[in-house]
Amino acid sequence: MAEASNEIADLEELEELLSAAKRPRVQGLLRQEIEALKKSQATATEKNAAVLDLNSPPETKVNEVVERPLLAEPMAPVQSVPKFTTPQTINYISLDRFSYDQELDKVKIYIFLEGASQDKVVADFKTNSFDLKIHDVGGKNYRCGIPRLNGAIIPESCGITVKPKRIIITLRKAEKQNWTDIHYKEDKFKPSKNSDKDPMAGIMDLMKNMYDEGDEETKRTIAKAWSESRSGKTSDPLSKYGGL
Repeated sequence: MAEASNEIADLEELEELLSAAKRPRVQGLLRQEIEALKKSQATATEKNAAVLDLNSPPETKVNEVVERPLLAEPMAPVQSVPKFTTPQTINYISLDRFSYDQELDKVKIYIFLEGASQDKVVADFKTNSFDLKIHDVGGKNYRCGIPRLNGAIIPESCGITVKPKRIIITLRKAEKQNWTDIHYKEDKFKPSKNSDKDPMAGIMDLMKNMYDEGDEETKRTIAKAWSESRSGKTSDPLSKYGGL
């Protein structure tokens, strides 16, 4: 009987705890324990009744309502927030010094840089320019390019070769000819486009360029011709040059 009294006391205390519990999981655990105690009490009662009433007629069994413990509500999975990384800006060291040589159909540019790797060199060839990027050479990045070449090239026929101590850029010329320079330079002796509006404009520009590019004797001759033209002694300042 003492054991039955203890179970009753335990059952009452568990029910008090259940009424005070707020967390679904705790409530579910308490209900499971209460249900287990109730089943234990019912089993003990049935055994005692069987011993005491062996000769009594069997009683009609009442349908037993089984209270199922409430299961704790499943917790929603925590969704991980995707991490967004800001792309890093690559800093380059400009390579302005290089050498080159040429043939009628191509130009080779030599950049002297030790430690470059072929798979870390990227070149962008366009019709009149090229841009070369060299990554991770001793922890540094380098860049070399010409925004406007002296002549047109064939981008798909250009290429790069990486040697242990230098990088060779091969530019395939669109036309077979010698370049006066690797960089584009406007022809100073080309008549001005505005010469159609002023017939003397082209001559004056040409004289100025000849004066700037000429030696001392040429400069004296042009200055004299210019002076005579302004004084009215001659109408053609280039007459001394055979009417250039």
